[in-house]
Amino acid sequence: MEEKVLTHINDQGRAKMVDVGEKEKTKRIAKAFAKVRLNEETFNIVVNKKAKKGDVLAVAQVAGIMGAKKTSDIIPMCHPINLVGVDIEFNMNYENFEIEIIATTKCVGETGVEMEALSAVSITALTIYDMCKAVQRDIEITDIKLLEKSGGKSGDFIRGKDESFSS
Repeated sequence: MEEKVLTHINDQGRAKMVDVGEKEKTKRIAKAFAKVRLNEETFNIVVNKKAKKGDVLAVAQVAGIMGAKKTSDIIPMCHPINLVGVDIEFNMNYENFEIEIIATTKCVGETGVEMEALSAVSITALTIYDMCKAVQRDIEITDIKLLEKSGGKSGDFIRGKDESFSS
């Protein structure tokens, strides 16, 4: 079995950006997840679009898309990626007053879009927090994780089905 190594470290043990110039361009898709836990009052404000700052989910959705597009600006070793698609979905859990966020990112390129999907759900969740913090200070953001990825040399990954990145 091949030894796994960190790819963002050079021979001197210092940070480097991985050279992906020789990799084949393939269609790549990633999905990430995050959850925002609110109290009943705040959840109802969001659902009923009664926040003083505006439609929380509409703003958060745009922020998440922008977050995906800016990933390489805020994570030092991420490559700038030409995204061909970003989508943010919300699942409202009325029983537990939670907003589940799923981001899907797509590109055709030499490197994956996992970080863009993770950035998208994170920025979406942070925007919900920002827009609701005036009425609730103990908002929780949890369960940020990659759900799946496809494309590229390392193969497909689906959380729960195969916890490794080998095909």
